[in-house]
Amino acid sequence: CHIDYGFDLVDNADKERRDTTFYLFSVLSFLDSEWIKRVYLYEVLRYERFVIGRGVFGGAGNIERTNEKQNRDNNGKRGVGINGFKKERNMEVSQLKQEIAKLKKEKNAIILSHYYTRDEVQEVADFIGDSLALSRKAENTDADIILFAGVHFMAETAKVLSPGKKVLLPDLEAGCSLADSCNAVEFEKFVMAHPGYTVISYVNTTVEVKALTDIICTSSNAIDIVNSLPADEKIIFGPDRNLGNYVKSVTGRENMLIWDGACHVHEQFSLERILELKKEYPNAKILTHPECKKPILLISDHVGSTAALLDFAKKDDAGEYIVVTEPGILYQMRKECPGKKFIPAPPTDAACGCNDCNFMKLITLEKIYRSLKEEIYEITLDEEIRQKAEKSIKRMLELSK
Repeated sequence: CHIDYGFDLVDNADKERRDTTFYLFSVLSFLDSEWIKRVYLYEVLRYERFVIGRGVFGGAGNIERTNEKQNRDNNGKRGVGINGFKKERNMEVSQLKQEIAKLKKEKNAIILSHYYTRDEVQEVADFIGDSLALSRKAENTDADIILFAGVHFMAETAKVLSPGKKVLLPDLEAGCSLADSCNAVEFEKFVMAHPGYTVISYVNTTVEVKALTDIICTSSNAIDIVNSLPADEKIIFGPDRNLGNYVKSVTGRENMLIWDGACHVHEQFSLERILELKKEYPNAKILTHPECKKPILLISDHVGSTAALLDFAKKDDAGEYIVVTEPGILYQMRKECPGKKFIPAPPTDAACGCNDCNFMKLITLEKIYRSLKEEIYEITLDEEIRQKAEKSIKRMLELSK
């Protein structure tokens, strides 16, 4: 496990805070398990509000970080903040939205926003949805620029499907714990050690892992993709162990090898606290994403992708729902179902009532404005890798017809 101790502190942290930061990062050296290191690191991010480079656990792909020196060189002054972004302190939210709308029109740009981003970010988006669905929508537009309000693997996927378009990611530090749990070098070794297996990878992976994959899947079609293959076909499924085990149990496949990766957000939901919440809201239905652990899936009324959970809530006749996924989706649920009550499921840590994805929340209106205005933080991919990744996605689309 490669540990990168380089980081940027949010805003003007004082010396005491800085010393605490170095201490917390130094603890990583004494942790034996790679998974424990990863969870600890994301907890530091969660509670101390540190911003960490996506190279921490490998899989950095071809997105290059911009360090403070480069920011000074590019902007001609210090204090520009994370990824060179200086807060537009004198610009109100409404004004930012207006300026972003103008820039989209001037530059023939579209904004894709994932369900887990901030409410105000979703409000300026042209399309809102799950990652692959967004990239496919962008592919079929005549936009010259795609700005992806999401995390790095999503922006990579958009570039895979739209190589002729400029793809921007407003904050290059917006990584993904699940994607980072599957290092391409280690995954390739795993695949090579099991010849004759068909490799199915969840879309939440780096472009390098997609290039090693036969068929990409999403949380909504993973079961159908596996069922489309012969019953005796040997399968490697990665990187999410919870989704993989869920697919394995539903399909009854015994010949599936599952990579040991997970999403730090969905791993942290508490079965005990969800059951306590159910006592408080006895009529509420439990809606759960399949990246959650099996015990939580077993008590759920409906299991599905983020988009599927939203669709279920719109069609179902219940009035209350406990939602077991990243709470960013609650904005769209409440918007689409104004007469219904949506309760975010609690994580294991009793000190926190929510389970936000810190990386998704790094995307702000200020960063979108700056990225679009200056057309900075563009995603570039090696063409050979891109083509291999595209092949695995197109194979999924063929099987999904």
